[in-house]
Amino acid sequence: MAAHIQARTAMGRTIQVLKASPARPQSTSTSPFLMLSPSSQPRMQQTSAFSTTQNLCKRRRHKTRDNNRLRGVSTIRRSGPREFLSVSNDELPRPRPASELPPVEVDPNHGLWDFFYDKKLLQSPAEDSAHGRAWSVEELRRKSWDDLHKLWWVCVKERNRIATASYAREKAEIGFGEHEASERDEVVRKTMRAIKHTLTERYYAWEDAVEVAKSDPEINLSGDGVAFTPLEYLEEEGSEALEEEVAEGASGKKDAQSVDASTLAASGKTAADAPRV
Repeated sequence: MAAHIQARTAMGRTIQVLKASPARPQSTSTSPFLMLSPSSQPRMQQTSAFSTTQNLCKRRRHKTRDNNRLRGVSTIRRSGPREFLSVSNDELPRPRPASELPPVEVDPNHGLWDFFYDKKLLQSPAEDSAHGRAWSVEELRRKSWDDLHKLWWVCVKERNRIATASYAREKAEIGFGEHEASERDEVVRKTMRAIKHTLTERYYAWEDAVEVAKSDPEINLSGDGVAFTPLEYLEEEGSEALEEEVAEGASGKKDAQSVDASTLAASGKTAADAPRV
């Protein structure tokens, strides 16, 4: 045990000096207070950070001995899942019946109605097979450019209708009407091929006409002036120039002097005998 000893310094102040007592020898006998020794030891300090929040609701998956994830789950005893799932017990909202919903306003003249026949999703096989034949090239040669242009886009519109009906038929798994729709589509495709053939012929004819026009005096392909000049106009201009030349030649004859034939020098040619009768 330590003892306090008072001492006086040279300045007259009194101080206390702590003096350690000599250590006592440890007793080997069993003390009755050994059971209280743990309480006399200092307590362990907290090493983790202090927090008032709850633990995270994180699933901790532990491996079972037989690797069976459904161990302990019984459908007969209704034990439920081993882990709490993050699903609330609130009732799910129920959709309103169609009778209580307000009617949907649809424009009867909307452009998308052109993808359907008479505003119907599908036609019957009898209606799909009720069509004519394809246009021939001989018939389309008599048509104008505007008529061919309109007929082409009518065929495009018809093919869009057929494709829309085929998609709806496949989605609903109806199982009939595909043969009639394919025949109708083939007729439309033949018409479109005939239109292409007719336009190709006209393009080739135009190329040949350009080659002929390059050597035609009536047509001017340079881009300067009039592109077409009729031949009659060119002949009139040519006749006027010819008349001017004839008039100039006549005036030159009037100015010429009369010459006596006897005064001309004889040529080196001898006169030939007249033919005998």
